[in-house]
Amino acid sequence: MATTHGVVQIHSAPSALCPHIEWAVGGAIGVPIHLTWLSQPAERASYRAEYAWTGPVGTSAKLTSALKGWQRLRFEVTERATPSSEAVRYSYTPALGLFHATVGLHGDVMINEQRLKAAVVREALGGRSLHEAVNDLLGTAWDDELEVFRQAGEGADVRWLHQVV
Repeated sequence: MATTHGVVQIHSAPSALCPHIEWAVGGAIGVPIHLTWLSQPAERASYRAEYAWTGPVGTSAKLTSALKGWQRLRFEVTERATPSSEAVRYSYTPALGLFHATVGLHGDVMINEQRLKAAVVREALGGRSLHEAVNDLLGTAWDDELEVFRQAGEGADVRWLHQVV
């Protein structure tokens, strides 16, 4: 089986969950781990951590399954492409649940043509607009919610642009 690499980014977790997260991640990759937990300024009394992993293709799905569903936990798991597999990204928030995407060579979310065709048909039948459906397929709501947690790390170089000329 092909080996790949990836990253687990815990964007926010209450302190009570931190040891359980370490146990879950270690169980999914098959070795005990210890994460360095830093304060998460975007949410009171929460912490953030990151772990780079190496494992068989599909490890990102195992990691995601081990972490999803915990209240107040926000995370992302990525897995690099191999010659026999595509890159993937999982994003999770308590409010939105789980988002999964195939990721292209340059980091773009790739949308399967059948999913696009289904969105067009739903719009034609009076369902959600194509614009809303494509935003869902791209994970826009997850990116919007997680961005503040991605950028809120202490020492992060964040520049908020209010007007572009």
